[in-house]
Amino acid sequence: MNKLIAKSTLALTLLAVLLLSVAARVEASNVNKSVKIGESEVSAGQSSVNGSISVGRSAEVNGDLSTVNGRIRVEADARVEDVSTVNGSLRIDSGVRSGDLNTINGAIDIAENVTVDGEIEAVNGEISVGRGSKVARDVSNVNGRILLRASTVGGDLSTVSGDIELADASELMGDLIVEKSHGWGWNEQASRRPEIVIGPGSRVHGTIELHREVRLYISDTAEVGSVSGEMSIGEAIRFSGEHP
Repeated sequence: MNKLIAKSTLALTLLAVLLLSVAARVEASNVNKSVKIGESEVSAGQSSVNGSISVGRSAEVNGDLSTVNGRIRVEADARVEDVSTVNGSLRIDSGVRSGDLNTINGAIDIAENVTVDGEIEAVNGEISVGRGSKVARDVSNVNGRILLRASTVGGDLSTVSGDIELADASELMGDLIVEKSHGWGWNEQASRRPEIVIGPGSRVHGTIELHREVRLYISDTAEVGSVSGEMSIGEAIRFSGEHP
């Protein structure tokens, strides 16, 4: 299945799951209220509908965190399981360990030395992964920049209309995939060529699969496997220095 279709299916599925989850678990007092888990507190998980969720430093959450309209922040050194929202951003501070991180409309900001034992997935939003952080599985979005900074992704890295940069000796164990856009209201994004930058010292162990034309920049000190699809590795622009 085309990843663009899969993303749309993901958005609807995630929304349905979150709404059902909220209806089943959220306390009436939390429907239109923000939820706070305190520093070093142990929790079985929390949900809201129209509220943000915050997790204090060194807290331990043995269950999911989910909201529909609200941001979620997990402070330093906390331990959480899956974290998801529909309309809101996710902020994961340094030293956190988490499961899957998902949003539909919002950015996902991962600080330094974070361990994600799952995937990071957005539909409309930027994803940034900080220094020393490790993601076990895939990182993907439809629209929005993806930035890896001295970090490691164990699965694939994919987008449709977003820019991608592997900076500061980042490492991608799987494939880097740019899917073809089929329009669907994204006419401006469909006409724009994404910018893909494989920065100094960075490595792509798999294939760079390009299902549409992009602006592909590869540092003289980067390592990539191969380039396939709409472009070849010979069409990449080589550069020296920190940026093209």
